[in-house]
Amino acid sequence: MPHSIGVGGPRCPVRARAYAVLVSTLGDARVVLFSRDGCHLCDDARRVVAQVCAEAGAAWVERDVDDLEADPTGTLREQYGDYVPVVTVDGVQQGFWRVDAARLARALARTRPDFG
Repeated sequence: MPHSIGVGGPRCPVRARAYAVLVSTLGDARVVLFSRDGCHLCDDARRVVAQVCAEAGAAWVERDVDDLEADPTGTLREQYGDYVPVVTVDGVQQGFWRVDAARLARALARTRPDFG
């Protein structure tokens, strides 16, 4: 079941830190792909995310969970490191390890929530 990392305020301190790091760098992107270098599943996920987002006209970003310059506390690695690739849409996790194109497309078809 998908879970939110930020809608309504995350309850877990690790998720709260991960969400704060994430939100500060998202811009207009609805989709975030959490990945790492050398991950063949991440390569597959990147292709799926790029294709589905292009078809939907949705912006997406990729965040390397091991990039300590972007996330000096290692919060993203702690949150997502064992599960990469992880895909979120509007802060809600849609999948990990293997990205389901149909599920991602359905999530993008929903109206973007207004967080405030």
